[in-house]
Amino acid sequence: MRAFTDSAGRTWTLSLTLDAAKRVRSLLDVDLLDLENGDPPLLTRLGTDIILLCDVVFAIVKPQADSAGVSDEQFGASLGGDVILAAQTAFYEELVDFFRKLGRSDLARAVEAQKQMIELTVKGIETKIDGLDIEGEVDAILAETPGGLSPSSPAPSESTPAP
Repeated sequence: MRAFTDSAGRTWTLSLTLDAAKRVRSLLDVDLLDLENGDPPLLTRLGTDIILLCDVVFAIVKPQADSAGVSDEQFGASLGGDVILAAQTAFYEELVDFFRKLGRSDLARAVEAQKQMIELTVKGIETKIDGLDIEGEVDAILAETPGGLSPSSPAPSESTPAP
């Protein structure tokens, strides 16, 4: 079992059991036991569709939410970026444990690979953004505009009409 705490201070415990998988399938028409199905595969969709991921997490913790009187909307309202990341991490770790214990190390490895791919993609995008010369890009775009204005160009003087 894995846990995460939402922004309202409530701790949610994720336990992937057959009952939880059936509940997810019943509520969302998502089969957590068939991660490779679909186009794109469910595992990819869970990694790229934050709303789907949060809906799946809510379906797993629904008995806890019902006991606490927390609706789907209240649950969603308590999920900021940091909480979603914590829930995603807990969810992936729970999936890995479930499939390992089921003797499906292939699916456990697929989940681990998906998590690593997300992390590497984010890191790669951050590196690319960090390497951007934003001011240079803006100068180049503005230099191509009629009149050749750029942020580094001197402002028009009073005697020179602006383009």
